[in-house]
Amino acid sequence: MVAPCLLILGYAFFERGTWGGVVYTFTLENFERVFDPLYARIFVNSARIAATVTLLAILVAYPAAYAISRAPRSRQPILLFFAVLPFWSNYLIRTYAWIVLLNREGLINNVLRWGGYEGEPLSMLYSEGAVIIGLVYNYLPFVILAIYSSLSRLDMSLVEASRDLGAGPIRTFLRVTLPLTLPGVAAGGVFVFVLSIGNFVTPALLGGGRFQMIGNLVYDQFLTANDWPFGAALGMILIAIMIALLTLQARATNRASGTVREAER
Repeated sequence: MVAPCLLILGYAFFERGTWGGVVYTFTLENFERVFDPLYARIFVNSARIAATVTLLAILVAYPAAYAISRAPRSRQPILLFFAVLPFWSNYLIRTYAWIVLLNREGLINNVLRWGGYEGEPLSMLYSEGAVIIGLVYNYLPFVILAIYSSLSRLDMSLVEASRDLGAGPIRTFLRVTLPLTLPGVAAGGVFVFVLSIGNFVTPALLGGGRFQMIGNLVYDQFLTANDWPFGAALGMILIAIMIALLTLQARATNRASGTVREAER
């Protein structure tokens, strides 16, 4: 892992050749280009989409993980099995399945016609919404597992103590359950955000190339524009974002662990 990262870091400080490739002349121009308004806009747009995907994934995954953790012990393994079942198929196959569902002649529009809808077919494919749906679907199991891990370790005596002291279900959830399971939420959220902001397959297939995310930009620099140094600089910015998020998540986990220890005392 370290060697490829160091290689990419090295490329980021060199120049692109006239016909592509790498000219080993030191420069900081590649990092300056990253902050050009054109590319900065792509970064901001990618971060916005990734944040939306993360929020939706958490909102869907938390109730699912909560339901699994409260199910009888004997049923939890089979429920977790169904949660990760999509991973048994290839990522590309899962993404192409959404093309079948969302296109104008796809399953969703056909169901609407069978239900009596006579208007124009819904145009759902090749849009930002389609990309968000695809990313949420593909990364949702990771969030379910991360949150379930926290919920399964939750000391239920704390929940019972909250109830005994007069707190209702909603207040108990907001003041006890949710704060104590935030490490799992943070872990799942960081995982989804990092994978989403760097993803290039889903935007290319479900977005139809109509808008770019940073992953597509990096892909194009290496394989289309043949500008490896600039692609490397973009890649290093993504790695820096990942490290920053993981650091924040580690700090949040440490704080939450301290909260749990205080509550147990």
